[in-house]
Amino acid sequence: MLWELDFIELTKIFGIKLIDYEDFLELVLRFAFNMFITVWIVRYIYYPITKRKDYLFTYLLFSVIVFFLCQLLSNVKLGLGFALGMFAIFGIIRYRTDPIPIKEMTYLFVVIGISAINGLANKKVSYMELVFTNIIIAAITYGLEKVWLLKHESRQTVILEKIELIKPENYQKLLEDLRERTGLNIHRAEIGRIDFLRDTARVRVFYYEDAGAYSSLQEETERRTEVD
Repeated sequence: MLWELDFIELTKIFGIKLIDYEDFLELVLRFAFNMFITVWIVRYIYYPITKRKDYLFTYLLFSVIVFFLCQLLSNVKLGLGFALGMFAIFGIIRYRTDPIPIKEMTYLFVVIGISAINGLANKKVSYMELVFTNIIIAAITYGLEKVWLLKHESRQTVILEKIELIKPENYQKLLEDLRERTGLNIHRAEIGRIDFLRDTARVRVFYYEDAGAYSSLQEETERRTEVD
């Protein structure tokens, strides 16, 4: 049995080993650890708050691709032009359909960073240092999302037809009217464009939302809600 394993390990196809058991085992262990950290961050920290399955899909696949890219090319001498080209590819990544909110971009950077760290760490980096780095990143992400920034301020833009409420002296009446008609616990409002021909005004309202109902898309895009 051992002879067969040695034979397989020594077998080469076009000068490339069929299998290197030590390197293969290291690859599997590193990948399992990287996926554990990535899934913990995007599935149990990010997803319960945003409920965005599209970004969940993106983060997990990004993690897998970046990890294998870094891991398999870590022992290859890359030219400067090729290395800069790889960074340029990641730099121009964007989705034409919808702009990526800054929070989602931050999570994407965290996923890419963790995968690159786990994939490029060489033998000069001990496993304890690698585990400590991953745990610190995950712990800080959890602390910021679940503890410090638990109370999230959301915003929406509404079209108000009661034009008289935009006067500074009627600010409190404006807040009370918006709370009653929207059902949101609005704590402040900003007056935007005023249309005197239609007697309407665009008002941006701010309110605190429960973590479970939070939609990260609202941070960057405004939903137009017409209040009749």
